[in-house]
Amino acid sequence: MPTDPATGAAADRPPIARYGLGTAAVGRPGYITLGRDGDLPAERTVEALRDRTHALLDAAYAAGVRYLDTARSYGRAEEFVAQWLAEHPQAAAEVTVGSKWGYTYTADWQTTGVAAHEVKEHSTAVFDRQIHETRSLLGPHLDVYLVHSVTPDSPALTDTALHARLADLAGQGVRVGLSTSGPAQADTIRAALAVTVDGRPLFTAVQATWNLLEPSAAPALAEAHAAGWLVVVKEAMANGRLAGRNATGNDTAALRALAARTGAPLDALALAAATAQPWADLVLSGAATVDQLASNLTAATLHPDPDDLAALAALAEPAPAYWRTRAALPWA
Repeated sequence: MPTDPATGAAADRPPIARYGLGTAAVGRPGYITLGRDGDLPAERTVEALRDRTHALLDAAYAAGVRYLDTARSYGRAEEFVAQWLAEHPQAAAEVTVGSKWGYTYTADWQTTGVAAHEVKEHSTAVFDRQIHETRSLLGPHLDVYLVHSVTPDSPALTDTALHARLADLAGQGVRVGLSTSGPAQADTIRAALAVTVDGRPLFTAVQATWNLLEPSAAPALAEAHAAGWLVVVKEAMANGRLAGRNATGNDTAALRALAARTGAPLDALALAAATAQPWADLVLSGAATVDQLASNLTAATLHPDPDDLAALAALAEPAPAYWRTRAALPWA
């Protein structure tokens, strides 16, 4: 029987199991999702965001979501997830947890006056520090560990000492992979597919940006899927640009037209379009509220047909333009 590449479970999962919950938007007070000011408590204390994260985890698990995504650079998100797992032992035995290393969170729980919210370094020293930090929180619950935001020039693709460390982690049963960003995602994925240690592929998972505005990585993601990699879609909502409250311009007219015809919310249609890609194993919701999560997860009931997907393809922007727009989004 075919198996789920994330968990080894039977592949005939219910549709909701193809969705995961990401914690980037709730593990720290500042992020780049549009409309964030109305999504989070006015006082973004550690306690308030811990409570919000736990409420989202409760709702996601109750709905049938079984993949949780976090990262070292998401403020205290790993800590929040670890606390929730400790409080829910049955859930902890059922979920798959993915995290990422390579960015260090530097904003000190601030949203303004910060030179950099996170600093990227894909060195062995950072890996050694961050795998210890991750293990100290998630312990045996770490199932997938990704190099965060790899681009074609990253030493993660060439550093043999780092590769040896990652191969050792894979030998301990953790699926090792990378997340990608930027207009050259496809080049990064193809370079990673070629990395081997002792004649064996090193990377077996990728988390990439794919959405209706930025679909350029699709051919490379199909190649990764064909190679047996776990393929996780992030930013399917384009950092809020495809949410109903923000999708008001001509660039999203096709999405609004489909929503008007079907009665489905724009966010769910955007996520369903990602899930419709044959190479997509999991699609992440980055919801910051329980209501947003509920709306996102209605995507599991939607099945856009080829004509719908062809119409939505008109939303695609040139990759460099998309990433310039994303880079200009404010941290708030």
